Amino acid sequence: MAVTLEQAQRVGYTCLKALLRFAFMVANNLVAIPSYVLYLIVLQPLRILDSKSFWYIEGVLFKWLLAMVASWGWWAGYTVVEWGDDVKAVSEDEAMVLVNHQATGDVCTLMMCLQDKGTVVRQMMWLMDHIFKYTNFGIVSLIHGDFFIRQGRTHRDQQLVLLKDHLEKYYRSRNRKWIVLFPEGGFLRKRRETSQAFAKKNNLPFLKHVTLPRLGATQVILKTLVAPQENGTPSAGDAVRKESKSKGLQWVIDTTIAYPKGEPIDIQTWILGYRQPAVTHVHYRIFPVKDVPAEPEALTNWLYQRFIEKENLLTHFYETGAFPPPQGQTKAISREMTLSNLWLVAIQSFAFLSGGMWYCLFQYLYHCLF
Repeated sequence: MAVTLEQAQRVGYTCLKALLRFAFMVANNLVAIPSYVLYLIVLQPLRILDSKSFWYIEGVLFKWLLAMVASWGWWAGYTVVEWGDDVKAVSEDEAMVLVNHQATGDVCTLMMCLQDKGTVVRQMMWLMDHIFKYTNFGIVSLIHGDFFIRQGRTHRDQQLVLLKDHLEKYYRSRNRKWIVLFPEGGFLRKRRETSQAFAKKNNLPFLKHVTLPRLGATQVILKTLVAPQENGTPSAGDAVRKESKSKGLQWVIDTTIAYPKGEPIDIQTWILGYRQPAVTHVHYRIFPVKDVPAEPEALTNWLYQRFIEKENLLTHFYETGAFPPPQGQTKAISREMTLSNLWLVAIQSFAFLSGGMWYCLFQYLYHCLF
């Protein structure tokens, strides 16, 4: 088939735009991430004298870094529409966020749609695959105190012990409030076949849009972070909790991400912007943690039920283009999530100015010493 001049121009424009976006992203990373690290190195005396203030500043810088990632998608026209419960109402409480996992773009989508949820982004902890530790953002997540979990049956028990220790050591000492995890344990396309085989063997529902979740990390988080009076079970880290006067984990936020036509946006698309502008839809449902069972078998059933509901939500969305209305209502209400371009430009400018400042400082020190 012959390629028309118009088609060739369109392809050329898309490639040029992708190249320019990639160059900007590389430059952005080269100034923003080292600046984040250097600011925190300089602030180490404050960490000793006033740990709370240090982690407050770190959280603000962390939120700005995530906003820079969000801006790459926002400026490419990858926006978000939200449905279901309004999570802003619980943004100051402690919550566990359960998210379905389809592609690397899921994390970017959350980085975007949580930006306008008060202090959530700067006070959240992420659970992510250990491979992300070796990405450009790995050093930031390590400093922030995110947990990198190694997948696989041979590592499972050890990883859960390490997760428990990590939560007790870092979660409240750094004033974290939300913890985000992907209970499916991997991308949909990689786990679907195995999950469906497991479901058939154990007489469980056949799922196409999600996979059956794994219990381990969810159970550890609930046991470690829920205050004893809320689920009737002694939980670890009580001494830390009393010292911080925390109410403990109060909510579970079941979050469902849906992409147009079921085609996920991956990180490459997010960076290069070669896909046409698209709207990602995010549905929230909030559960009081006191309604979540603590006993393993009951918790497994409860967690399975959440993902069966996700399956129904996504089936309805792919058939109609909208999520179904809540029970007792006739129409589902959506909310367009927006970011301020002025604010994003200000953050990006701060990153590049910081990079220039550190460069000039090191140049000055180099000439003084040599």
